[in-house]
Amino acid sequence: MSLGKIIDKANNDLFKRIDKQKVPEHVAIIMDGNGRWATKKGLPRSFGHNKGVSVLKEIIRASNKLGCKILTVYAFSTENWTRPTKEVDFLINLFTEVLKNEIKEIHQESIKIKFIGDLTPLPETLKKTIYSSESLTKNNNAFLLNVCVNYGGRQEIVKVAKELALKSSSGEINPSEVNEELFNSTLLTQGINDPELLIRTSGEKRISNFLLWQLAYSEIYISDVLWPDFNELEFLKAIIDYQSRNRRFGGIESLPNGSYEDSQCTS
Repeated sequence: MSLGKIIDKANNDLFKRIDKQKVPEHVAIIMDGNGRWATKKGLPRSFGHNKGVSVLKEIIRASNKLGCKILTVYAFSTENWTRPTKEVDFLINLFTEVLKNEIKEIHQESIKIKFIGDLTPLPETLKKTIYSSESLTKNNNAFLLNVCVNYGGRQEIVKVAKELALKSSSGEINPSEVNEELFNSTLLTQGINDPELLIRTSGEKRISNFLLWQLAYSEIYISDVLWPDFNELEFLKAIIDYQSRNRRFGGIESLPNGSYEDSQCTS
């Protein structure tokens, strides 16, 4: 049996184990490890970023096929500007080229693409490509792909706080009206349900300023696999692990014997 057939069989076997009624609607991914993957192979870091793009395409197809409705990926953080200028320039150019080359196929598959973050510092060429991509796909409803670019969770929360403070000082809203619902409606992810599952690759055990508000009750799955080696098989493993968990949201679960199991947090 060829390697391709072995991989397909493994994917199909895992796919059959998944409860289609419990697939997370919204999955968020921190795509980590591109540079380390390339360095380990003695290649320029740019090779890892290029390979990471093909992996993202595979995971979009896998999540769509599985029945997920939203995929949010961390493509470029506010902290990534501190990387070497050569690498930052490569990433900016890569975003532009990938969008130009892939947007027609994305549109044909009825995928809506949305960019989340402060786009102001980005080059005009990239911003025009982003805006045209969002405009082209805005009416698609089969699947939503959120790409976080120049995004930071703390920065987003500060932005919302400033906006609500200005509305309060101008009399547009009363301070007593500020609650979670209003805060949610002002976030960059407004109108989108929070992720049920966060996947982080490369083995790092932190969320790195990603969706700090939105991840409050997300299940977290850490994969030791570097992003360029991540694939549908690894994605399905994450979904199966997610389905094995008991999501109580701080509450308690009724057990078969009539007793209750407390959440670990007693707040």
